[in-house]
Amino acid sequence: MFLIKRNYEENFMKTILIDLNIILDYLNKREGHEKALEIIIQCCLKKVKGFICAHEITTLSYFLESESKDKNKNIKTISGILKMFEIIEINKTLLEKALLLNINDYEDAVIVASASEEGINYIITKNIKDFKNSQIKVLLPEEFLAIK
Repeated sequence: MFLIKRNYEENFMKTILIDLNIILDYLNKREGHEKALEIIIQCCLKKVKGFICAHEITTLSYFLESESKDKNKNIKTISGILKMFEIIEINKTLLEKALLLNINDYEDAVIVASASEEGINYIITKNIKDFKNSQIKVLLPEEFLAIK
């Protein structure tokens, strides 16, 4: 019975794509960072499968470098993020699909197209309004954490 339950749970593990603002909340201990931390812990413990888009890593690098000139610290931070999450590769097809979406911000459209392509259950962000026309369910961190 345990094996059957375990296989069932693994096959239906929630998948989430985490918007960069959640990662920045966590790293910079901004308001709401506790919820961001809870989500990241769930990903690390494999309770959910966490994804981020490849372009979010380069954007994160830009923010890290503008805040800190400590290259070793920045490399360590990015290495840690790469270990915590699955990375969705961005390619021409995804970029073209994003252009066709009815989402004002192109970067957000790329996130939605990526989530759709990967079959992701939820996008977790602090900026729900930016994803108003997403075909993927978009949740605030506290909304996602309330799901059982």
